[in-house]
Amino acid sequence: MYYTTEYESPVGVLTLASDGEHLAGLWLAGQKYHGASVPLPLHSDDGLSAFAEVRSWLDRYFAGLRPAPSEIALAPLGGEFRQSVWALLEEIPYGKTSTYGALAAGVAERMGKEKMSARAVGGAVGHNPISIIIPCHRVVGSGGSLTGYAGGIDRKIKLLTLEGVDMGRFRMPTKGTAL
Repeated sequence: MYYTTEYESPVGVLTLASDGEHLAGLWLAGQKYHGASVPLPLHSDDGLSAFAEVRSWLDRYFAGLRPAPSEIALAPLGGEFRQSVWALLEEIPYGKTSTYGALAAGVAERMGKEKMSARAVGGAVGHNPISIIIPCHRVVGSGGSLTGYAGGIDRKIKLLTLEGVDMGRFRMPTKGTAL
């Protein structure tokens, strides 16, 4: 059984989902693939202890502190490839960014492959079911484009700005699905 609640944040309403012990989902309102990874039906439970831990984490994050993803019991649902990409996302430090190409190289190394498609990695990043805590907003294009955030570029900018990232080195994408 999966449970759900909402959290009011500076980037809008966040929907949280849990299996009762672990966080399985965190989506921004209107986010692409919102809720897609968690089996239905979801049962509302604002008092779940797992949600209290996530609320505390989010409160600290939005206050400008640096809580680590490892502080939350996470259980994102996805296959081996996506899990490996999401694990790498968790390693991107607060206030730093990485590129799809760098993630592809890291995934290839971990999976014992010669190379990996940055496009395939981008697909896994876009399907990240635990936004913000698994920090997919920290991934940018190799040329400095802010492309590729399923929660919307405006929210990506707000999150990176909150973390103190120098936004002067990035540019708005000219095309893409996450504009």
